[in-house]
Amino acid sequence: MAPRPSSRAKTATSKSKPPQVRPALVLHRPVPVQPPPQPTRDEAAALKAFEAAHREFSRGHFAEARNRFRGLVEKYPSVSEVTARARTYLAVAEARLRTELSLPRDADSLYDRGVIELNRGDYVAAQELFERALRREPEAAHIHYGLAATRARLGAIDTALKSLERALDLQPSLRIRAQRDQDLNALRSDPDFEQLIFATRE
Repeated sequence: MAPRPSSRAKTATSKSKPPQVRPALVLHRPVPVQPPPQPTRDEAAALKAFEAAHREFSRGHFAEARNRFRGLVEKYPSVSEVTARARTYLAVAEARLRTELSLPRDADSLYDRGVIELNRGDYVAAQELFERALRREPEAAHIHYGLAATRARLGAIDTALKSLERALDLQPSLRIRAQRDQDLNALRSDPDFEQLIFATRE
């Protein structure tokens, strides 16, 4: 008789598993990143012209900005993305110039328009109107005060305090108004405001 296999041998046979075949690794080659295309000569020139025109626009020189945007559109019609933006700014500059022609010329009327815009919440327009009024009447305390209130609403704390200081120098009685004026609320946490408003009169 052939010898019977031992139980240990049976166990070992039953636990043995066929070797696992690992899947082959698939190596992906990195996709080369294409560098961004370089602007053409016209595109670079159009961008430079747009930046120059936009600087004039930001400074409020709308006549000069209009001329520059108009020249850009005429000279670089093939650079469609830049000329489309230029046309938008050109339309705004022309609208601002039409508004300027319709504005009153005397300081009091400009001040009145500024107060209207301040009360409406259009603080940028109000600031521009008060600045125009001051160019015609630079020693008007009430206009300096209106400009201070507008700049405070815009968050321009330093320039608002300077305008307020000038207004109080010209007309110290405005301190009483400033103590309760909500348009000046943004200035109240500044120690310079306290010194201006509650300074001892000499």
